[in-house]
Amino acid sequence: MRSVTRFGLAFILALAASPAARAADGKIAVVAAENFYGDIARQIGGDRVSVTSIMNNPDQDPHLFETTPGIVKRIAAAQVVIFNGADYDTWMEKLLAAAPRPGRLEINVATLTNRKAGDNPHLWYDLTTMPAVARALNAALAKADSAHAQDYDARLSITHAALDRVTQRVAQLKAKHAGKPVTASEPVFGPMAGALGLTMRNERFQLSIMNDTEPSARDIAAFEQDLKERKVRAMFYNKQASSKIVQRLVELARTAKVPVVGVTETQPATMSFQDWMLDQLDETDKALAGPHS
Repeated sequence: MRSVTRFGLAFILALAASPAARAADGKIAVVAAENFYGDIARQIGGDRVSVTSIMNNPDQDPHLFETTPGIVKRIAAAQVVIFNGADYDTWMEKLLAAAPRPGRLEINVATLTNRKAGDNPHLWYDLTTMPAVARALNAALAKADSAHAQDYDARLSITHAALDRVTQRVAQLKAKHAGKPVTASEPVFGPMAGALGLTMRNERFQLSIMNDTEPSARDIAAFEQDLKERKVRAMFYNKQASSKIVQRLVELARTAKVPVVGVTETQPATMSFQDWMLDQLDETDKALAGPHS
């Protein structure tokens, strides 16, 4: 994520030095860099947590995100913080380093799942990520509030059962669609496409768009050819960050009658993480199940 932090180190440190009050009504203050991690924290914590999710608007380009004084204050006061890592939300890592708090529990999802900078940073689309996140959040909340550890354990079981619905749906679709060629504007949905057994094309183009660099003429031409000749069964694109090049390819796909599936980097406010994943899987199924000639 190519995010920008505008506030100076001295300003951040001044905020961090102010008293960090516990959340209202004695709840555990949790800050999530992205709202899908915040949703899992809410599923585990229930009414014992007060969750602030910083990236929470699926209509906003997450690559243009900038911090505010309010965000800095929330982070400085947080007892539990969770963020993606893998160079996706580097602004969060900088703010945590600049605003240390003794006893704060920090969960770096990339570190938790053995990912590193350079790996596909869209970790939440990997089926193994959210179960690990749920366990880590359960452990963090139980450490911060041991008196209610059994309650967190019970909610962890419920959350895992809901996540299993996603895994089961992926297995169904893999049996149905594995091996079908697809393409994408950038590798947001890449881990899920891999779990579905789909054959992903035009990956060099996708990396260029993700890294905000100009795709080569050769890669653009290959992408266009795949669409015009209908060599792919569907095209995935990031609805939140669509450049002019991507917009043109989306229109070309629609003209060529290649199904287009829009995906996002931010969870819709009206859905749980599990329902968000299932909704996108249903759209994928519909796109891949259509006639192809």
